[in-house]
Amino acid sequence: MSAKSPLVNALRTRPWARRSLSVFSVLLLLGGLGLVGYPFATNVYQGQVQSRLGQQIASPELKQAYRERKVQTGDSLTRIRIPRLDVDAVVVEGTTPSALRAGAGHYPQTALPCDVGNVAIAGHRTTYGRPFANLDKLRKGDTIELSTPVGSCIYQLSKDPFVTTPTDLSVLEPTTTKTVTLTTCHPRGSAAQRLIVQGSWVKDLSQA
Repeated sequence: MSAKSPLVNALRTRPWARRSLSVFSVLLLLGGLGLVGYPFATNVYQGQVQSRLGQQIASPELKQAYRERKVQTGDSLTRIRIPRLDVDAVVVEGTTPSALRAGAGHYPQTALPCDVGNVAIAGHRTTYGRPFANLDKLRKGDTIELSTPVGSCIYQLSKDPFVTTPTDLSVLEPTTTKTVTLTTCHPRGSAAQRLIVQGSWVKDLSQA
């Protein structure tokens, strides 16, 4: 008869070893459930937030706040549509962690959508609705539409998406023309780098 392994012997003779193994197994199970459940839970939450923001962006109060440059952090600022990716989401003002639970947020130090300057927007790639999940699939010539309470415009990608470091703030610098910059984490599921999409204004669609 072959000798039993030390692990088997320990489990048979030491109750504390069996308890430790049981606890470890439960922790592994909870960890696995967390990995699967967390993105799902954030997506559900973001869907609820987007419903509220969609109503807010159409309200007279938000329109007045936008005209007066008084949109508060976490409030609706613009709707972003990216036809190639089937993206349609409301972008809030601000890039704080709480604001970005809406999925995407406007860097407050950058220009407003459709204004002269560089309007920059950060978005999640794997959680909170992951509106920027597939930015890497965009190509030069693809379009981005921004709709605000007072008007809409279209930008066109001036080059393919590119990768930079999280400390590279040059992509947020002001411009003398109407441009848009989208940022998200890269690679997917990691914050090691930043994926950048940039486009130039093509035309205004409407003005309220």
